[in-house]
Amino acid sequence: MIVPRRVALRSLFALAVTAFTGGALGRIAGRPPSGERPAGPRDPHVFDEMYGGRRILGFSGPEGEPVALVDGRPLHLMRCADGGYVTPIDHYESCPTPRAAVRAAVDELGTAPLSPLAAAHGVHTDPTGGSPRGVHA
Repeated sequence: MIVPRRVALRSLFALAVTAFTGGALGRIAGRPPSGERPAGPRDPHVFDEMYGGRRILGFSGPEGEPVALVDGRPLHLMRCADGGYVTPIDHYESCPTPRAAVRAAVDELGTAPLSPLAAAHGVHTDPTGGSPRGVHA
């Protein structure tokens, strides 16, 4: 049986349209709704949450270093030799992530406000007589 050329071309065209449409619909269905970030590698320094009654915020600075804020005030993060992070508030325990280090600082602070000196690298005492761990009375 010989298939007419017209039937063969229609079949190939229908097959191509079906394949293209299926691929296009698969990509569209896999996209997140507009306004949402696509799934993929996330910045490990990004967080924004309430923890211990405080708003903690973290993001990457201009050179990729982690930046942290506690109730809008900067909290210095230091990288440890083991790959973890510490803060001037709780610099005895290395934490695996910037978020964990900020949470440890909030746990140590309790209800005390964060000292402005907690943002400065290498400054561990408050000249006004505050706590050496960055806490005011």
